[in-house]
Amino acid sequence: MSTDVVEMLPMDKHNKVLLDHVHPSDWKNPSPQDLYDMVVIGAGPAGLITSLIGAGTGAKVALIERHLMGGDCLNVGCVPSKCLIASGKAVGNIRDAGRLGVKVPDGVEVDFAAVMERMRAVRAGISHHDSAERYTGKGIDVFIGSGNFVDDQTVAVGDAKLKFRKAVIATGNRAAKLPIPGLEEVGYLNNETVFQLAELPKRLAVIGGGPIGCELAQAFRRFGAELHLLEVAPQILIREDRDAAKIVENALIKDGINLITGCKIKGMEQDEGGKTIRFDRDGAKGQSIQVDEILLAVGRAPNVEGLNLDKVGVEWDERSGVKVNDYLQTANPRIFAAGDICFPYKFTHVADAMAKIVFKNALASPFGFSKWSTKKLVIPWATYTDPEIAHVGMYDKDAEEAGIAIDTFTHAIGETDRGLADGDEEGFVKVHVKKGTGTIVGATIVAKHAGDLISLITTAMVNKLSLGSLGNVIFPYPTQAEAIKRVAGAYNLTTFKPWKQKVVNFVRKLS
Repeated sequence: MSTDVVEMLPMDKHNKVLLDHVHPSDWKNPSPQDLYDMVVIGAGPAGLITSLIGAGTGAKVALIERHLMGGDCLNVGCVPSKCLIASGKAVGNIRDAGRLGVKVPDGVEVDFAAVMERMRAVRAGISHHDSAERYTGKGIDVFIGSGNFVDDQTVAVGDAKLKFRKAVIATGNRAAKLPIPGLEEVGYLNNETVFQLAELPKRLAVIGGGPIGCELAQAFRRFGAELHLLEVAPQILIREDRDAAKIVENALIKDGINLITGCKIKGMEQDEGGKTIRFDRDGAKGQSIQVDEILLAVGRAPNVEGLNLDKVGVEWDERSGVKVNDYLQTANPRIFAAGDICFPYKFTHVADAMAKIVFKNALASPFGFSKWSTKKLVIPWATYTDPEIAHVGMYDKDAEEAGIAIDTFTHAIGETDRGLADGDEEGFVKVHVKKGTGTIVGATIVAKHAGDLISLITTAMVNKLSLGSLGNVIFPYPTQAEAIKRVAGAYNLTTFKPWKQKVVNFVRKLS
């Protein structure tokens, strides 16, 4: 059977290459085998990696995707957004060049069409890694089409019936809608359609001050759009450390973004002048802004429709998706789930980790022995604004709620020699340890490359290394990572008790 035709606008040479890889129009589904060890529904990061691990160990694996292989990450998430962010950072570097003694001529402009074409070219160039052809070459039976459960041993894809020993639901999620009066009528962009833009909106409103909203708001502002960022909470990045979020807030304001926090959107309408957003803010009612486009960047909804989950006893709800235990097993012991469809931490790198867990527990834990648990995961994440925020483990409020007393050690990036040389005066490394010990329970970093720096602390936490032990690591000089060593040094000074000083004095006299 041939697959349904899928379009990725604009249908230029880059998007044609992309679709040839991730949803080929002439794809012929294979004849099903008699019995699969594992059937995976969804070919985003969790489904792809689960399938690769299974096939790599000799298991018979079928992989089903109804839309685009690679999922959100490749097609409408991580890859395209980071391409735009890279272009936006280039603009920021040009703007700040004068501080470093570099004179840039007036009149530097952003070619938005070229920015978007570069994004499409990069995405197409990466897409072969997630292609149907590649996975078939790995010994996986790839089915393009909608999969749904017939019973707890069978998944149907069109007329084909796939028998399985175990199944994995990895269908991911999508942008959620908001019940704002007039929103549907005036029209809006989301994380899928925003990457189809051919022209830069002159006036853009971004609704939602989470990571996606902040990242894209900053990029589009640097491209030249008049930018309004609306957030119902009193601050952006509500989940993050307040000190960290404040630095990013200041950066967005410096970029010229109209930051509207603590607002409640009342409605929208459109006329020949544009799209009007009406809102109340901090007790002041009847405020409004007018824009050309609206980007909705609030919340995610799980892709559970059409799977027939009730028929096979899999529990789910419309907000959190498929319900699983710590071993990623659903209420039906033959069916597992992985990735955004079932887990609160919706990141590609977490989907990767969960794929390993779900394969181990589904096919490599006989009689339930030696199962792996998601409770053991140490999960870092990053928001790729400029500067970036990266975090791992607990925030101070988490520790307080858990009844864990902590000590906190902080060092400013601007107080490292490299930070000063780079002109990076904002940002910090903040590490929380259990009080009286060097056991790291959490950390936040704000820096140009915080997403890279956080991995050192994550590695220490995974391997149960104390904060003090990082003080023994030799860091290249000069690097901004030295801020981590300075934090470790500050902790080590607290362990130098008076009796230790007496011992040192005694030893010195004998030396």
